[in-house]
Amino acid sequence: MGEPLVVEGTAVASPYDHTTIQQSAPDPSGRGEKQETKCRDPIFALLLYGNVGAIAGVAAAYGTAAFSEAVDDGNSGYNYQGYINVAFVTGAIAIVLSGGSLPIMMCIPTALIKVSLFTMLILSGAMMVMSFIYGNIWGGIFGAIFFAIFLCYARAVWSRIPFASINLLTACTAVKHNAGVILVAYFFIALAFGWSLLWAVALTGVWEKVIVESENPFEENKVGWGYLFLLFLSYFFTHQVIQNSTHVTVAGTVGTWWFSPEDGSSCCSSGVRGSLIRTLTTSFGSICFGSLLVALIQALKALAQSARDGDNQLLICFAECILNCLESILEYFNRWAFVYVGLYGYSYLEAGKQVFTLFKDRGWEAI
Repeated sequence: MGEPLVVEGTAVASPYDHTTIQQSAPDPSGRGEKQETKCRDPIFALLLYGNVGAIAGVAAAYGTAAFSEAVDDGNSGYNYQGYINVAFVTGAIAIVLSGGSLPIMMCIPTALIKVSLFTMLILSGAMMVMSFIYGNIWGGIFGAIFFAIFLCYARAVWSRIPFASINLLTACTAVKHNAGVILVAYFFIALAFGWSLLWAVALTGVWEKVIVESENPFEENKVGWGYLFLLFLSYFFTHQVIQNSTHVTVAGTVGTWWFSPEDGSSCCSSGVRGSLIRTLTTSFGSICFGSLLVALIQALKALAQSARDGDNQLLICFAECILNCLESILEYFNRWAFVYVGLYGYSYLEAGKQVFTLFKDRGWEAI
């Protein structure tokens, strides 16, 4: 098979040209309609701003002194410098590896997909063999089951590898022609790191108020679960917004590159700049809306995991299982919905309707 070709869409009017508004019937192919330029779901953007402001206020009022005391060698007895050094070194390695992955994926997309399938088979087979060697019969049985499942999966998708390779190559080509989205992604990563640090400072301060030491040495510490839930919700909410902002920016950039290549074929093209501006302004409320839904589930799951040492372990395990399923479904749905947000400027609910319509037209409603 020869080298796969990348096919760009026909050069038509950019979906972000808002001089006129399309009023055509829904496209059966799943293509949406460009929307009027205005802020969507602004109340949820205000919630995020309030969330960040509240955490910053708590960190300034209670967290600074507590955090300094926690990391001070003389007071805590622990030296955190090694952990900090490891974090920076692994972060630098991750940046180098992620930067080098793009040219590799463009050079050998088919080989990478085949290697990933073979690696999956080898690891499951190795788990099976090692389990039997060391006398872990049940581990070997489960390893054999997973090996058989992965083998059937590899055989079923093998004929689709050329199509997957072209998709991967097309996506990498879009990013290569608009390399500015890589800088945007690194910016959001730095923002996520800064948020984690600010939240950790706030958590350290609140922790002194959340944990109430009992005078009875035989009584366990009492945890303020309400405060803990709000902290988890605040953390996951902001991180989801940062993550989904990257997703929406890339979706808008690739859409511009596909529909109007002349506007999306340089490092900091108008497609990259316009998509980032829309992400941080008119579409920001929609991003916050979808992110809050996932953050609620993640906060509840984190709370359930924190309560594992208590009673009702079976109920907690059951709750975690349900929350994991809900989180996976909602994150999968959001990936599609945020594409519509990035491409056409829909509100979150309108984007959700478009996704359901797409699934129904394709016979995917059972998914």
